[in-house]
Amino acid sequence: METFSKETTAYERASKRVKELKEFYGNLTSFCIVIPFLALLNIITAPGYLWFLWPMLGWGIGIAFHAVNIFGIGKNWEEKKIKELMDQERGKTKTL
Repeated sequence: METFSKETTAYERASKRVKELKEFYGNLTSFCIVIPFLALLNIITAPGYLWFLWPMLGWGIGIAFHAVNIFGIGKNWEEKKIKELMDQERGKTKTL
């Protein structure tokens, strides 16, 4: 029974990770399609003022934070904390 529970938990965690990656890559793909379109539109309609840089900057910062959350510091801390809390729970149930 415990093996099934561990497998289910591992599957749920992997499924959540795949969903997060899919969302990140979808966001990045949208950025790579929309920003060049905005740049072209800007250059055609108002070449004297490059306003497309503002959405590019804002969206780019958002993607950077998303990337750090998915691939960076946030995950290691989160996984360590989950493991710590699970170990604490196991300790409580063994002592009861």
